[in-house]
Amino acid sequence: MAAIEYPKPIMRLNELREMGFCKEFLKDAYADPKQDFAWKIDATKRNSPIMFDTVGFEKYRQEQVAMQQKARQHRVAII
Repeated sequence: MAAIEYPKPIMRLNELREMGFCKEFLKDAYADPKQDFAWKIDATKRNSPIMFDTVGFEKYRQEQVAMQQKARQHRVAII
């Protein structure tokens, strides 16, 4: 799996959406209790933009892809 090159080290959720990422995937990544790469600019405001450290996000994305591939292999082996 190839790593994606990001234009900036810190990007907003909407900028990542413009790159083709699904909003649901980005929100799930932000909501993951183990993540340390996404935060709101102002946590006290509901509509505050969500920011992503692209290095940490890419590591998370790669782990998710690997986990999905492993699950598919496991499911094929059972059938």
